[in-house]
Amino acid sequence: MKGAVRISFLKMGAAPILCMLAACGFHLQGRQPLPAQFTNTYVETQDEQTDFVQDLRKALIASQVNVIRTKGSAGATITVHEDELTERILSVSARNIPTEYELTYRVKFSVLSEGKTLIDNEEISATRDISFDEAQLLAKEREQEILREALARDLVALVMRRLAAL
Repeated sequence: MKGAVRISFLKMGAAPILCMLAACGFHLQGRQPLPAQFTNTYVETQDEQTDFVQDLRKALIASQVNVIRTKGSAGATITVHEDELTERILSVSARNIPTEYELTYRVKFSVLSEGKTLIDNEEISATRDISFDEAQLLAKEREQEILREALARDLVALVMRRLAAL
C-alpha cells in the first residue's frame, strides 16, 4: 500500500515540473523549433564542405526542416555570403617563434522567404585563443582543428537562435 501511495505522489510531483519546463520554452539542445516558412529550406553557398555549412544543415535537419537541393521549391533560402577562418599571431617567443594565436571564424549570411528579406547580410563571428608549442606540433594542429569545429558549431547555434526568433 505504501508503494502505491508513493508512486502516485511522484507522478503528481513530476507533472507540474514538466508543465513548467514546457511553458518556459525549454527545448533539448540542438533542436530549435523554427517558423513554418522554414519547412523546406535551401542553403545557398559557394563551398558546401565548410564546417559551418555542414553543421548548419545538420542543425536544420535536427529541427525537422527539410533541407532541399533545389532553390525553386524552397520556402526559405539561407545564403552564406562569407565563411572564413582567420588566424592571427598574438605573441612570439624570444626566438621570434609564435607562441599564441587567435582563431576567428566569421560568417555573413542572409535569409529570404517568399520574396521577402528576413535577415540581410548579418555578420557573426567567434574568436578563441590557442597556445602553440613547436615541440607538440601534431597535437597543436589537432587542437586547432577541434577549435575550428567548435567555433563553427557556436556560430550555427547563433544562427539557429536567430532563425527561431523570426
